[in-house]
Amino acid sequence: MKKLAIKIFFALAIITSVSSCTNDFEETNEDPNKITEINSASVLNPVIYNLAENNVLKNYDITAQLMQVHFPYPSNALGLHRYEVTNGTGNSSWNSAYENLVNLEEMLAVSTKAGDVNYQAIALTMRALVISNLTDMFGDVPFTEAAKAEQGINKPKFDRQQDIYTQLINDLEKANSLYATKLGLKFGTEILFNGDVKKWQKFTNSLRLRLLLRISNRDATAFTEIKKIIDNPTTYPVFEDQSESAILQISGLAPSLTPWPRPQDYRDSRVFTTFFIDKMNGTNDPRLPIFVNKASNLDGTSLGYKGIPAAYEGNSSDFKFNPSSPNNAIVVAPMKIPLLTYSEVEFIKAEAALKGFGSDAELHYNNGVKSAINLWTTIDPSAEFMAKESVKYNGTLERIIDQKYFALFFTDYQQWYEYRRTGFPKLPTTSTMANNKEMPRRLLFPTTVRNYNPEGYQQALQQMGADDINTRVWWDVK
Repeated sequence: MKKLAIKIFFALAIITSVSSCTNDFEETNEDPNKITEINSASVLNPVIYNLAENNVLKNYDITAQLMQVHFPYPSNALGLHRYEVTNGTGNSSWNSAYENLVNLEEMLAVSTKAGDVNYQAIALTMRALVISNLTDMFGDVPFTEAAKAEQGINKPKFDRQQDIYTQLINDLEKANSLYATKLGLKFGTEILFNGDVKKWQKFTNSLRLRLLLRISNRDATAFTEIKKIIDNPTTYPVFEDQSESAILQISGLAPSLTPWPRPQDYRDSRVFTTFFIDKMNGTNDPRLPIFVNKASNLDGTSLGYKGIPAAYEGNSSDFKFNPSSPNNAIVVAPMKIPLLTYSEVEFIKAEAALKGFGSDAELHYNNGVKSAINLWTTIDPSAEFMAKESVKYNGTLERIIDQKYFALFFTDYQQWYEYRRTGFPKLPTTSTMANNKEMPRRLLFPTTVRNYNPEGYQQALQQMGADDINTRVWWDVK
């Protein structure tokens, strides 16, 4: 096996070390303390942490602004909250995805060769999570030829999103069939499910539900496949309660550190929107004090929870109060970073039932709402809360997605992807928004892509259209 240079993401407290593929070193340059061979688990923990860290930071930088959760303040300049997207907006997401892909491809190769079926299934699952987020953000991207520089492929082709989704969904089907729950994980405990193979299998199938729903406006068979999974829990187990959710628990003890070393960086110069706060205020949502600090008058007296319009018109001086800011307690360890939750699974089941591919949409909707609240609080939503006019199930997709919007708080890019898929929630606009007040449908390819892989870049444009924020990805037909 080729020798690997070790890129340290975690301290030695974590059993496994992270490895990235490089060219072979000369013997005279070898460090005898470096690992030259990896096992099936060597890169797993670093990938989980790197992916979770990047996703929650990009939720803050990208999703929260586009989806009118919170935004920079004061701000009279353009930015994502005003629908201004630059070539650099998606750079970190792009780079992180391919960094993780290199390691996951290595994990997949090693585990396949060794016959470590559980690690093979996990590698396929994590790869599907990474690449689905990437293609949902950009559209056509390198996949089948990506992370193959050592094979001489330095300018990988751009795969069509439709083909990418076909492979990812098939990969998840394969992963589900590979799991051998009685074998366990032989290389120590991993940091997401503490070595529970059954939970990994549920994660695999829950992710498959997410991807099938994402393409359901394009693929007429998607809901049939969703129903097959829902109707066969023995063959296709999915998350059944909150304790099974894919949530990375950050202890605060090295190497499990919060992505915000200075918690004030999460709070300062950010305020919540009236759209987000008014909806939660209107229902007395128990998550509100967890997510949001109270506003105050200029003399310091409390105003309760009060935001300002996203992309507000005028100047910050027009507001004679201090708007509600993010509650930085949420990023102080111990903290949690959701990847995919039981609540999301229940909302998927609710939508499937609404469209005739399942039963009891209201039950699943209620489960989704309640578990989303339980994720952040110890409070069980009251019957009064569930009966509020803007909360109670009314048999519409809009109601499901309105509550799913809050359930996806802090979960990478999912609010934005679901908005593009459904058109909900209905977001307000202001005259200061760019792009004719239209939500960006994708991010622009990084400049490095155009410079170093012009052939692949031109191929992508021929397949999907202009490198423009209004060019829709394959599944985006709303």
